[in-house]
Amino acid sequence: MKRLVVDVRPGEYAVARLAPDAPVPVEVFRADGLVSVTRTPAELSVVCPAEHAPEVVTAQPGWRLLTVRGPLEFTLTGIMAALSGELAAAGVSLFALSTYDTDHLLVKESDLDRAVAALTAAGHEVTNP
Repeated sequence: MKRLVVDVRPGEYAVARLAPDAPVPVEVFRADGLVSVTRTPAELSVVCPAEHAPEVVTAQPGWRLLTVRGPLEFTLTGIMAALSGELAAAGVSLFALSTYDTDHLLVKESDLDRAVAALTAAGHEVTNP
């Protein structure tokens, strides 16, 4: 795996689960930063800055966002596997997202230092403002 540059983004993120037929909470799109809304037959998942998270029972605040500096070519393989493997070896769980241009990993705030150390030890450059 080539050396990647991973940026730790500022601020806290939340991951929320809504009913599969819930309307998309449009207020999340007012947020600066990553916003992801995914609907499946079983759920509507929302990832967004914590201060814009929908008020629902099933929400997990306290996540930090790590973004692989891109854009990444679609022909590249193994990026998410390598990063998630390095974090798994360090005992860091994650929530993963991919966009057209790049990959994103969310780790719990309490695991951020361990995640940065693991990625750095694996040879990646991690910027943490």
